[in-house]
Amino acid sequence: MGGKDGGGKDGGKQPVEINADQAIEWHQDVRAYVARGNASAKRNDSTVFADVLTAYYREVPGKGNEVFQLLAEGNVRIISPNQQVFGDRGIYDVDKKIAVVTGSNLKLITQKDVVTARDSLEYYEDRELTVARGDALAVRGTDRMRADVLIGRLRKMPDGSTQMERIDGSGNVVVTTATDVALSDKLVYSVADNTAVLIGNVKITRGDNQLNGEAAEMNMNTKVNRVISGPEAGRVNALLIPGQQPGADGQARGGSSKGGAAGGKGSAADPVAAPAAAPARTPARP
Repeated sequence: MGGKDGGGKDGGKQPVEINADQAIEWHQDVRAYVARGNASAKRNDSTVFADVLTAYYREVPGKGNEVFQLLAEGNVRIISPNQQVFGDRGIYDVDKKIAVVTGSNLKLITQKDVVTARDSLEYYEDRELTVARGDALAVRGTDRMRADVLIGRLRKMPDGSTQMERIDGSGNVVVTTATDVALSDKLVYSVADNTAVLIGNVKITRGDNQLNGEAAEMNMNTKVNRVISGPEAGRVNALLIPGQQPGADGQARGGSSKGGAAGGKGSAADPVAAPAAAPARTPARP
């Protein structure tokens, strides 16, 4: 079964096409369409799949009905050309262009990354951001980045697609590579350079050797780590164990550096504020 409805402030130019195996119900009292059984909703090049989909609409004089909010419940999948998102429950605000997916086994898969989270996965279309909250983990090859919150900053390509440009981490940051484990308060990872800038209470461990400082830069291509102190953070510290390869690849420098990790790459921005209100539950089956 299938049906179409307008899609938000840009009206019927971008309709929402709804399909389901079992039934599509029209609840005029709450102005909602409910699709049950392997339901799907397609808008532009993105499709949402779920056990139950509810599309809330408003009546616009002279234009018909406009869907302003989409609620997906049960086995949620959001498929677009560059990524896939999995969860238990999803909310898409058509006007604000914000999607929030919650539930167990949250996962975002792109061409090169796999991102998981405990609390939510969020997408801010206008701001070109993805946000993973709660023990968030990004895996790229053998490299892993974990934090309380991970923010992926996207870049629009000439063909209209988007690619991950940068990942910011905030809170309990842990970066793991084939050779190193690094801890810090904040993280800025540049995808193009494959370089991570760590900020605040930095500890980088390789074997039994450890580098400590206020900021550091990890080059994941060359395996060279550079630890520096902040402007007022005092000296850096290196603990080297005899018989171990030292930070043969690592360096430690005191003082601040305008072109180094603390200044040249920017700093991790504050986490995006979590979207507020959740919509009402799916209307009961009549």
